[in-house]
Formats: sequence, structure tokens, C-alpha cells
Amino acid sequence: MQSLNVSCAFRFAAAHFLTKYRGKCENLHGHNYKLTVTVQGAVKPDGMVIDFHIIEETVQREVMTELDHSHLNDRFENPTAEHIAIWIWERLNGKLPLVKITLHETEDTYVEYSGER
Repeated sequence: MQSLNVSCAFRFAAAHFLTKYRGKCENLHGHNYKLTVTVQGAVKPDGMVIDFHIIEETVQREVMTELDHSHLNDRFENPTAEHIAIWIWERLNGKLPLVKITLHETEDTYVEYSGER
């Protein structure tokens, strides 16, 4: 069987300030984040690797309900995109056959994480 990557994108808004950074981002501000979750697997007899709906339900339950319209400093000591991406991976790992998550803080800036430390 062939193995394919399947991705779903999500968007959430959140506020934060960086506690270990000196510059504009040390002040309270917000972002419209874009999260892409990529999973991998063999194509099953139904023609799918995984139903998109399963990815959507899992990410909604495990990530979006926690982060959307939140103040990220209430959850993270220093809410950098890197720390948020690791947290998202840890929330989804074992629940989905993850390959990578990509977290866009802006349209042009993002973090990719594949579970390595």
C-alpha cells in the first residue's frame, strides 16, 4: 500500500506577550494563527488515509477549544510560536498519526515541528 500525507488547516486568534524577549513583541498583542496538521498513513480500501472529519474533530477538541480566543500567557510561561507548536504536538501525538505540524504566527512566519527535541 502507498503511504500518503494528509493535511488539514485551522485558524485561531489569540493574544500574548513574550516574557523573555526585548522588543515590540514583549508588549501584549494578538495574532490570527494558522495551524496545519499533517498525518501519514497507507491508503485504506475505502480510498482514504484518514477521514478529514477525524482530524478536524480531534484538533478541535484537543487544541482549538484551548487556544482560540485565549490569552496564551495564561497557559505558557513564554508563549513563543515554538513553545505553542510543541504543546500542540504533545496534545495530538498518539491521537493522530502525526508527521508534522506547521504553526503560522503571521502569513509569512511559521514554525514546523515533527516531534524531535
